[in-house]
Amino acid sequence: MKSAHGNSNVTELLARAQALHHDLRFENVRAWKERNGGLAVGYLPVYVPRELLWAMNVLPVGVVGGGDQVEIIRGDAYYQSYICHLPRSTIELGLNGALDVLDGVLFPATCDVIRNLSGMWMMQFPDKYVHYLDVPQDFDTGVGGAFYRHELLEIAGALEARGARPLTDAALRAAIAAYDANRREIEALYELRRREPWKVPTHELYLVLKAGLVLPVDEHTMMLEDYRRLVIRDDARRPLDQARMLITGSFCEQPPIGLIKTLERAGCYIVDDDLVAVHRWIRGDVASLAPGQPPLDALVEAFLRNGVPSAIRYIDQDKKGRDLVERVRASGAEGVVFCAASFCDPALLDQPMLVGALDAAGIPWTSFKYAENTGQFQVIREQAGTFADSIKLWSGA
Repeated sequence: MKSAHGNSNVTELLARAQALHHDLRFENVRAWKERNGGLAVGYLPVYVPRELLWAMNVLPVGVVGGGDQVEIIRGDAYYQSYICHLPRSTIELGLNGALDVLDGVLFPATCDVIRNLSGMWMMQFPDKYVHYLDVPQDFDTGVGGAFYRHELLEIAGALEARGARPLTDAALRAAIAAYDANRREIEALYELRRREPWKVPTHELYLVLKAGLVLPVDEHTMMLEDYRRLVIRDDARRPLDQARMLITGSFCEQPPIGLIKTLERAGCYIVDDDLVAVHRWIRGDVASLAPGQPPLDALVEAFLRNGVPSAIRYIDQDKKGRDLVERVRASGAEGVVFCAASFCDPALLDQPMLVGALDAAGIPWTSFKYAENTGQFQVIREQAGTFADSIKLWSGA
């Protein structure tokens, strides 16, 4: 029997997720716009207020660059060689028409490179909506909260002026409920992977999470439900003698799926990560915050109170280190792999303080860097395999 989503087995579901992953021209988004008459707004895969967009009949679309599918020709002319790969491939996609389906792009505050990318977008695509989402670094409701609320209302006003549905409390509450359900289903999958990582290989989970960057939220939640139901009852998925790893540092530019498979083939069970971070940027339900207040207040409080520690969120260095150690303990990880994009200043500048916390806690770690178009993984496989073997052989000795 097929599920409500139409998938009768994991192979079918993953084939659809992979097709969405490879569709750099967003045909699924184009079809949604034709059916619903709404706008589509892109964002880089960090944090944006997707609930607000969805409440206005705007499809949030995660833009993760071109990976290894796009040859960078014009994009290299816009940036120096010593920055990460993501902005170069993103501008290449814009220039070659792949992103024409988008009515605008939100650029979340991550680093100076992305700030510059938002300015380039304004110059190259003056007919498109562009907003640099400068999120607060002061988390007091009366200061950072007031600033962030102003940002949200500015986005809502600009989208309405471009034809989006006006923002209402009722629609925003419904959108928050839909994304809360999506976050709960993702957390259920992460919990299943923590318990039985052989049931949820991360290269599969990664594809399913990426599908959520282009699918309407309710449709993605159904896909998540289907995937969890199918893998739970798949008795062919049996445990292997692999080391349990937490990988961190990939919150913005996403690693190629071949890298994830390489880590798993090298003897690693990935039991926690910060891949496709937008799905887990807010911890817990948004709807439960600011009871009795307008739903926009709940969205503001969720960012202020429940945002995850990240390299692009100002938090005391000791707290960031403690959070990573707590994540290691909670996931049952036996080691940490720092997996950051080359030249990613936020991730690489955070790494020393995180390493210090791991060393103090006696948690082993290793690190390497990648680009979204990395195609050779032998060195990474040898390094990860040696690290996993050392943990299995000498952990606790």
